[in-house]
Amino acid sequence: MKTVDQFNFKDKKAIVRVDFNVPLDADFNITDDKRMRAALPTIQKILNDGGSVILMSHLGRPKDGPSDKYSLKHILGDLSRMLDLQVKFADDCIGEDAVNKARNLFPGEVLLLENLRFYKEEEKGDVAFAEKLSKLADVYVNDAFGTAHRAHASTTIIAQFFPDAKYFGYLMAEEIKNAEKVIHGAEKPFTAIMGGAKVSDKILLIENLLEKVDNLIIGGGMAYTFAKAQGGEIGTSLLEADRMALCLELIEKAKAKGVNLVLPVDTVIADKFDNEAQKDQVDSGHIPADWMGLDIGSKTVELFSDIIKNSKTLLWNGPMGVFEMENFLQGTKAVAEAVVEATKNGAFSLIGGGDSAAAIAKFGLEDEVSYVSTGGGALLEYMEGKELPGVAAIQK
Repeated sequence: MKTVDQFNFKDKKAIVRVDFNVPLDADFNITDDKRMRAALPTIQKILNDGGSVILMSHLGRPKDGPSDKYSLKHILGDLSRMLDLQVKFADDCIGEDAVNKARNLFPGEVLLLENLRFYKEEEKGDVAFAEKLSKLADVYVNDAFGTAHRAHASTTIIAQFFPDAKYFGYLMAEEIKNAEKVIHGAEKPFTAIMGGAKVSDKILLIENLLEKVDNLIIGGGMAYTFAKAQGGEIGTSLLEADRMALCLELIEKAKAKGVNLVLPVDTVIADKFDNEAQKDQVDSGHIPADWMGLDIGSKTVELFSDIIKNSKTLLWNGPMGVFEMENFLQGTKAVAEAVVEATKNGAFSLIGGGDSAAAIAKFGLEDEVSYVSTGGGALLEYMEGKELPGVAAIQK
């Protein structure tokens, strides 16, 4: 793997694609800086070599060009504190200000470019836009795993302008290494825990995992489509009616492959989607007409936890219920705690970005599992067996 370890950045300018798409509150304070902290080792390596760093990222989904709400200037103070140096800022990513500031950057200095997505060309993968970015530096480093599944100008197209000087940052390398360990080097028993709202979001992943896992645990909103497909009553719970036949197909595929596909046996229900709703617990497939399932029940917690604790490799993607609500987080928390216990007993556990990463952080257990991915969609696609454009561009 071509990583920054294979290059000496002395007197070189490196343009580094990072994922600083961090959540900000109404006053533009960062509420979770994990993605920024994850990029620090790569930045420090370049600076320690005697190089300079030009950082590029997106923030949010700006619709119509530049807007203050999505300006990366809001993270400048935090980034400067993290690096213990005054980070420079260009109020554009390809304009005159960016060109001048990049040209005048000295070894040991860091320049942050304005939001790439202020230009439509970024998401379109525009070659001319990518070339303008490339002219700012001598070397290209991609350390943004969260956007590696997009063939955007800064994540993929730019690499062609650095045929002999393109590298993975430490975060990208670590993400790929851990994903590979689960896909191709999983110690048995291998258990995948799938949650979240929709079966449709996870179809390809589930089908790919059926070739590899010993146990496939399914919880969260998607479990209600499985329950309905098997003739159960699910009240007003989440349902993808057009996926019911597929759910039955997946159950049959799992049987044929000798995979233990495990569905909830009971569920915590509520009379409305509200933390203060009236709640009850019923067997799966027995939800009253005007009620909805919002978490797995206590018997399911026991069933899932037992399988998890007896596993040697764990992949977790998606919560077991509406963990954002205090009264419906017990199932997700119990699964998180079971994953932690298995990890303490020697299992390898990969938490698959997105809501699973948010949940493990909410429970303060990030440091007690093997690895928490920074890329939800990117990891999903990698696990589905797809080639990620941002990865392929460096490997070519």
